[in-house]
Amino acid sequence: MDKRNLSMLMDLYEMTMANGILDSEMEGTIAYFDMFFRRVPDEGGFAIMAGLHQLIEYFENLSFSEEDIEYLRNLNLFDERYLSFLENFKFECDVWAVPEGTPIFPREPIITVRGPIMQTFLVETMVLLTINHQSLIATKSNRIVRAAEGRPVLEFGSRRAHGYDAAINGARAAVIGGCVGTACVLAGKDFDITPSGTMAHSWVQLFDSEYDAFKTYAQKYPDSTTLLVDTYNVLKSGIPNAIKVFDEVLKPMGKRPKGIRIDSGDITYITKKARKMLDDAGYPDCKIVVSNSLDEYLIRDMLIQGAKVDIFGVGERLITAAREPVFGGVYKLVAIEKDGKIIPKIKISENTVKITIPGVKIPWRLYDKETGKAIADVMTLGHEKIDDTKPYEIFHPEHTWKRKTVENFVAKKLQVKVYEKGKLVYKSPSVNEIAQFCKEQVDKLWDEVKRFEKPHTYYVDLSQELWEQRSELLHKHSK
Repeated sequence: MDKRNLSMLMDLYEMTMANGILDSEMEGTIAYFDMFFRRVPDEGGFAIMAGLHQLIEYFENLSFSEEDIEYLRNLNLFDERYLSFLENFKFECDVWAVPEGTPIFPREPIITVRGPIMQTFLVETMVLLTINHQSLIATKSNRIVRAAEGRPVLEFGSRRAHGYDAAINGARAAVIGGCVGTACVLAGKDFDITPSGTMAHSWVQLFDSEYDAFKTYAQKYPDSTTLLVDTYNVLKSGIPNAIKVFDEVLKPMGKRPKGIRIDSGDITYITKKARKMLDDAGYPDCKIVVSNSLDEYLIRDMLIQGAKVDIFGVGERLITAAREPVFGGVYKLVAIEKDGKIIPKIKISENTVKITIPGVKIPWRLYDKETGKAIADVMTLGHEKIDDTKPYEIFHPEHTWKRKTVENFVAKKLQVKVYEKGKLVYKSPSVNEIAQFCKEQVDKLWDEVKRFEKPHTYYVDLSQELWEQRSELLHKHSK
């Protein structure tokens, strides 16, 4: 649990809007906001939902201290009545969310917040900050893990993360995406993730010889000996010295080495040679661990070229999602309640991708009963149900002549209720449970959706009624 009060971590306009609505006809309005994203990073086929647990921690601690109130008062922007509202703040919103670990797609709501308009304004930044960051890292991690083709991937990125929060929560998100461990000890402690690590080059440099460095380490950690063999020369000294230590230190103790690690050079070439040297020396069970600025493309190419790698350690390009370090989630008003009636709201833009989908919506996922694979997602209005006992027609929301009738399927709602009038009604699974759930859900996607280049576009459709509502509002506001 984060002990800091992050309630003031927001953009100023959230407060100026909340203050500005006082004494207006909209003051008592109940509003609905959706968080969604517009495109998958790295031009991928899907993203991974992550960060809900930390968002819950934020909601649970949402309050404003006397120091906060005094700071805001001294800005000379806010009415005393508004400051009193903050001083007595009590979170009263309903929140729905797609569970962590779920594959998610552009434009569908992954978080929905319903509540008094002044409250829904104030949480925007933290909703976006929390979900955007962890979903970005979980998505990148999942790509890297899939490139490794079943080989374990360890998250090694703490020292290159953009600050300590990014290191800790990034390690969490990386495990959700499929990494089996992290180098970050604090993340291991906080989230019950297996910490992994052995030695740095400085350990080897510290001793008079590479052999002495390896020998000392093996004597201290005979049950988990993994030696970093590239401080000087992998093939001429690193591996020969490692094998000598295995023979002279571990073998007499009845122990087997865990592995060697290579962090530089032409890894594909070196691992082929290293594997033969280890096998010839009687250590076919000694794992080869590699690192060195890896990402999914390098890993894929190395394996295509025959690299002999058992475990990947991936750091900077995972923890920063280096190729495309932005997850473009947005938080938009989609409806208000007035006199008990829901009134949909739309944002229109010259940039068509920024036109929102109005109304209170439910995202559904349709699964083929025979294969278990996901067929498509469909957004419906809140009162609609998808009857999976009958054929159901889906259609492209822009190219409406593209239609398909789905049969023999199961329809499941994607969102779950997290808050009921400010009361938490959801229990977060453990990180390891989320990671297992993520693996199961990704397996339900067709391989074509999982391609790194030009993946098949997964269908995210609108119900007929929702499509008609959107079309009506587009026509109304574009006159």
